[in-house]
Amino acid sequence: MKLPTRSAGNPFALDGVAASLLATRVAAGLRIAARSGRGIASVCVPIPADLDLAAAVMACRRPSDRFFCIEQPGRDGYAVCGLGAAATVESAGPGRFSDVAAACRSLAARTVADDPSLDPDRPSGSGPVFAGGFAFAADGGGSPEWSSFAPAQLILPDVSFARRGDQARMTVNVVVDGEEPPDRVLERVSARLAELRPASMPLLDPDPIARSRVAGAAPPSHYEEAVRRAVERIRAGELDKVVLAREVRVHSVNPPDPAPVLDALRAAFANCYCYCVGSPEAAFVGASPELLVRRDGARAQTVALAGTTRRSADPAVDLHLGEQLLQSEKNRMEQAIVARRIERTLDPVSLWVAAAEEPGLAKVQNVQHLATPIRAQLAEPVSTVELAGRLHPTPAVGGEPAAVAAPLIPALEGLDRGWYAGTVGWTDLAEDGEFCVALRCALLRGRVAHLYAGCGIVADSVPAEELAETEVKLEALLPLLT
Repeated sequence: MKLPTRSAGNPFALDGVAASLLATRVAAGLRIAARSGRGIASVCVPIPADLDLAAAVMACRRPSDRFFCIEQPGRDGYAVCGLGAAATVESAGPGRFSDVAAACRSLAARTVADDPSLDPDRPSGSGPVFAGGFAFAADGGGSPEWSSFAPAQLILPDVSFARRGDQARMTVNVVVDGEEPPDRVLERVSARLAELRPASMPLLDPDPIARSRVAGAAPPSHYEEAVRRAVERIRAGELDKVVLAREVRVHSVNPPDPAPVLDALRAAFANCYCYCVGSPEAAFVGASPELLVRRDGARAQTVALAGTTRRSADPAVDLHLGEQLLQSEKNRMEQAIVARRIERTLDPVSLWVAAAEEPGLAKVQNVQHLATPIRAQLAEPVSTVELAGRLHPTPAVGGEPAAVAAPLIPALEGLDRGWYAGTVGWTDLAEDGEFCVALRCALLRGRVAHLYAGCGIVADSVPAEELAETEVKLEALLPLLT
């Protein structure tokens, strides 16, 4: 079986050397499969960095495909995208992070892939990666709209892409068992690669004929009452902080396409993590300002992000709003709760943990937040997924103390968060990787878009003000879907 070969018009094909290498690795994978039931063959090749990787994924996905895109355009064009599912890892319950980490580790041990040290310029996210996310709650996503997304779900794509700066890579992964002939395996790879092509994102319709209908899953007064009850519990000394969210639904005549939504988000929120995790039935799309964890060897990074105010087109007013946020006792307290918890969580597995002495401002298009960068030198090899499990949920999306906040959140909210306020990202064979907190997001399923936004509630919170803050946060996606 001859694989598609590289040409000027076909940048996603393999050259002769890579095709031969993949065939050799398929044979090695079959030998592994004979011993353990399954093997994985992989090859990673350079591709032009000016390709729109997310657009290629969106344009070339099959109706049955799962797919994944995460971009941070303002970070030197950072992107990691995946198409198809060579292997799927799922779990649920309190141990879902450690379960998934162990399952990925087991698959990695059966993977024949490139040596990263032979390609020192490759961007992070090159080579085989497991991409996807985790629900907010241990068994979250039980409602029908979330049925495509398990509480923990990572996918090894058939084809994945990574880019940063002037470097980009394509990785082809194929799972083999002991029964499928090598030629049949290569036929599968050939069929997938033959479908890939450069593409551009479709545009949003600026003036749709039929207008969408917007409705809250519950009336605004329900959210204000939930905030009031939470403040009572906080002032009674039961807890320090709890994050409460609300859901707004957009009903459209036609099912919304996640591709132009993602395109609009990455254009407007270049410094955010702009992501889309898709299944045949649904797509979870958003633009999050918040890193949960990034691991590169023994180095780990995160950010304590909490406290929000609006932006202004007037630079002087915008500066004034930022200064007010920095001086706000209520917001400083909310943010400090998050920073202290993160430091306490990382300390047992680190040689040292260092946080900035004072929070700064993280500005995105429509809001600005208090943010404290936190770094750690790990004392032991804790995987990215396990670090995410230790940190999630931070008080920025959960509460403090966590044990008190956890049952209170669904009782007051009355909704299934699903993957909202969970985490989305990827991890590689070395267990490095990157996960963001799944915020400023919408679940697109059929003709309904489910939008989510939440606020941190502390003793000084005012229900009407918190409701207004959710409206500001919903502005990230609501205009794109209406």
